[in-house]
Amino acid sequence: MLLEKLCVPLRSGLLLRPYRAFSQPPHLGLHLLLSSHTADLRSLRRHHGLLVAAGHSANPFFAAKLISLYAVFRRPDAALRVFAAAVISNPRDTFLWNSAIKSHFSGGDFRLALSHYSRMLSSGAPPNEFTVPMAVSASAELLDLDIGSCIHGSATKFGLLPENSVGVGSSLVYMYSKCGQVGDGFRVFDEMTMRDVVAWTALIVGCVRNGESEMALACLKELHQVADHGDERLNSRTVEAGVQACRSLGGLREGKCLHGFILKAGMEDFDSLKSSLLSMYSKCECLNEAVIVFQALAARDVVSWTAMVVVHIRKGHIIEGLELLRKMQDSGVETDGVLCSCILVSFRDIGSVCGGKGFHGIILRRNYELSPSVVNALISMYCKFEMLHLARKVFDIMGQLDAESWNSMIFGCGKMGLDIECLDLFREMLFRGFDSDLNSLVTVTSSCSRLMALFLGRSVHCHTIKVALDGDISICNTLVGMYGQCGRLHLARRIFQQTSKDVITWNALIAAYARLGYSNAALSLFYQMLLGDVRPNSTTLITMLSVCSHVPAINLGKWIHDYVKETTLEHDVSLLTALVDMYAKCGQLGVSREVFNSMPERDAVSWNVMISGYGIHGYAREAIEVFREMEKMGVRPNDATFLAILSACSHAGMVNEGKELFDKMKTYSISPTLKHYACMVDLLGRSGHLSEAEAMVLKMPVKPDGGIWGTLLGACKIHDDVAMGERVARKAFESEPENDGYYILMSNIYSRAGRWTEVETLRKMMKRRGVTKRVGWSAT
Repeated sequence: MLLEKLCVPLRSGLLLRPYRAFSQPPHLGLHLLLSSHTADLRSLRRHHGLLVAAGHSANPFFAAKLISLYAVFRRPDAALRVFAAAVISNPRDTFLWNSAIKSHFSGGDFRLALSHYSRMLSSGAPPNEFTVPMAVSASAELLDLDIGSCIHGSATKFGLLPENSVGVGSSLVYMYSKCGQVGDGFRVFDEMTMRDVVAWTALIVGCVRNGESEMALACLKELHQVADHGDERLNSRTVEAGVQACRSLGGLREGKCLHGFILKAGMEDFDSLKSSLLSMYSKCECLNEAVIVFQALAARDVVSWTAMVVVHIRKGHIIEGLELLRKMQDSGVETDGVLCSCILVSFRDIGSVCGGKGFHGIILRRNYELSPSVVNALISMYCKFEMLHLARKVFDIMGQLDAESWNSMIFGCGKMGLDIECLDLFREMLFRGFDSDLNSLVTVTSSCSRLMALFLGRSVHCHTIKVALDGDISICNTLVGMYGQCGRLHLARRIFQQTSKDVITWNALIAAYARLGYSNAALSLFYQMLLGDVRPNSTTLITMLSVCSHVPAINLGKWIHDYVKETTLEHDVSLLTALVDMYAKCGQLGVSREVFNSMPERDAVSWNVMISGYGIHGYAREAIEVFREMEKMGVRPNDATFLAILSACSHAGMVNEGKELFDKMKTYSISPTLKHYACMVDLLGRSGHLSEAEAMVLKMPVKPDGGIWGTLLGACKIHDDVAMGERVARKAFESEPENDGYYILMSNIYSRAGRWTEVETLRKMMKRRGVTKRVGWSAT
């Protein structure tokens, strides 16, 4: 009855004078507010009304309690009004300010919590060991490092650090770690004289979140060694962070050790730990252990089902994985986009084309969610399978495209060598307002390099500066390569000098100099690289072996050979092939053959190099023997193989063998190119079979170019065949009218035949057509 009487004037909107019976502290109101269970918002309002009627609305203790209860019922507006009424009389009451900050922090309104913290300082109320952790955590949730650092400073000013409060230190460690400043988190942690498991957990979780998983495990080990009492004993959240670190590192051994600790410590009933263990075993592809943990899970959510389906697919048990997917749906768990994308990524990683395409069909038939993550996984999968037409089809028909979709498509086009399409997509992506990522910028720069599109390459360079990625080493490496490929060595050198260098940076610049014929400069760079304690890799050595072939620098080639023997590179097929080539071009055919014979594995390129090595030195029969041996070993010759062996026959004048090998190309379903025909024309022409050579040219399935006619014209000069020379010269002039070499050859044919009138006519033709003889030069 008393409560009803007190609440009537409040409901009617009239604030009556408090009853005299409550001029003393309202013991009944205190009992109702603190001891009774506030079942609903209506009861809370009645209790609030009682206190207002009793004249205690400004009491900081009651106000703080009301603020807390209104926060529980998610009424921040009411809590704010209570606070506003009470703070006027108690502007420096820390307890009251804490209650207001806590209500907003608990409700997720972190900015308002920080605003109250700022007002608190302005009012002169000193923060305590409860205020600072809430304010610091609010800045951490907002990822506002500047505000968090300012709060750190005020905590130090008010004497709350380093030893006065474990909670303050722990919250600062959490804030710095969450904002990506793990080093600052460690500094705060090291300054703490007292530490509890919360501080350790904040540090370990921060390391895991920032990719420092090895450091996280080191901290966990140290905590375990010092955890002799309750405050520093590992709890479930600490161990969970350790399991997550093992997952990131793929540390199966460490993960199993933590699993044993969980069982020993009696933590096996925590579902969060089971889920982390399942995720770790799934990532490490430990199917049996994953099944055991999965079966022990009482409540299986979509995350745990995803881990089980993915580990089965990664282990090649595709049917079992899809059966698990069906069981998941039967259990009432809905398939989401994350699950579908994880399954597609698994098919991509194991290279299962049929599985990936099949699951794509399941997605369409069962009308699963085609979220951006699923679309991106489909594009990435088809790009990995080099099925760009399917990736482009998904890309074109799906409306939900984001920056990742565009970047994945650009990467796929670049990987497949579709450089123009890659650049077009990049231009359209920027036009539509999507941001490029590191991979797409590297891909586009590489496309510019292959196309030798200097203007576009410089535009991409400007864009990398605009998005502040020009300092990334992978971007710098591709820029060095692009400028080098385009012949702008001064720009390549400038970027090289301004960036931090790894072996790829050195390789890019060395290859640029070598490609443009600056062999001595490439050698100088290589020696600088060695002096800088940069360890060369196989790419470096292959480039330098090519340089040794051109200089020649046989001593450096031998040093590289010895270096290869001393390292793990002695089984690198490409590097050993480069050694074979270097020795052959330097005239060391015996050593070249020894290296070739010692190779544990040979591909078609290795055989081609050995055949070419014999051919360029005139050892055609040895080249043919290597070719026969290649066939016996079951290595399929390619067009480069036949080009090398036909060239060898041409140099040695082995007509019958050349014809036989040329006809053999049909056996391997290889269509002769202009270069193969040029070799045959040269072989037949040099040996005097001019009519046969001309007939072959006229019957070619492809149109002869100037090189073919020039080769035949050279043969006519050797054998003084003026009539054929005139026919061939006319074809050569039509093909390349600006090539002075054809006119000079025909002029020599006429002069050797004593036909000076035709020589003069030919000179007038050259003058009329604006063709001038190139000036010769001497190396002496």
